[in-house]
Amino acid sequence: MKDIKETTDISNLRREYIKGRLSRKDLPDNPLILFDHWLIDACKSFIPDPTAMTLATVDQNGQPYQRTVLLKYYDKKGMVFYTHFNSRKVIHLKKNPKISLHFLWHCLDRQLMILGKIEQLSMLETLKYFYKRPRESQITTWVSKQSSFISSREVLEKSFLDMKSKFKNREIPLPSFWGGFRVKFNTMEFWQGGEHRLHDRFLYQLEDNIWRINRLAP
Repeated sequence: MKDIKETTDISNLRREYIKGRLSRKDLPDNPLILFDHWLIDACKSFIPDPTAMTLATVDQNGQPYQRTVLLKYYDKKGMVFYTHFNSRKVIHLKKNPKISLHFLWHCLDRQLMILGKIEQLSMLETLKYFYKRPRESQITTWVSKQSSFISSREVLEKSFLDMKSKFKNREIPLPSFWGGFRVKFNTMEFWQGGEHRLHDRFLYQLEDNIWRINRLAP
């Protein structure tokens, strides 16, 4: 078998970023306004999963972990996502509530990094969202012991069918081990790709309830 390096050369894979520019004069005082505009643009561009965001945590040994989750709500209080309370991410966040989010919208040559801390949502907030989910997703919440070892996919599928039968013709209750978290952000960094790698980067940092804005070198 040939070494993959003999057949795959990625060193020359590149393209120019020419979709837009980002100027200081066009920036709103509040980064959430720009985030809202960018997310709307992403949705209108028919990007698959425009609300997908990489969520980064750090374990007790300082080892970073990343995974993709979906943003489900946002306002001036923060960014909201939902997960299993026994998941790896939540175990990390109990030790270190600091978190990083990252959005990548390739076809618009845009990316966004968000820094902040998490807080758990109230039971009422979680209930409202849980009963908006498709019934199958509600069932899966009961089935999946997120991040735990399983012997096979067949075990998972059987558990799903068993749980589906259990809740047949019944309202599915909210599990006590599942809920939402809000990322209370204090930093946002907007990146707009630029021609010849002269990208536009602007950093918003919250200081004394005022957003400070600085341009960063590409």
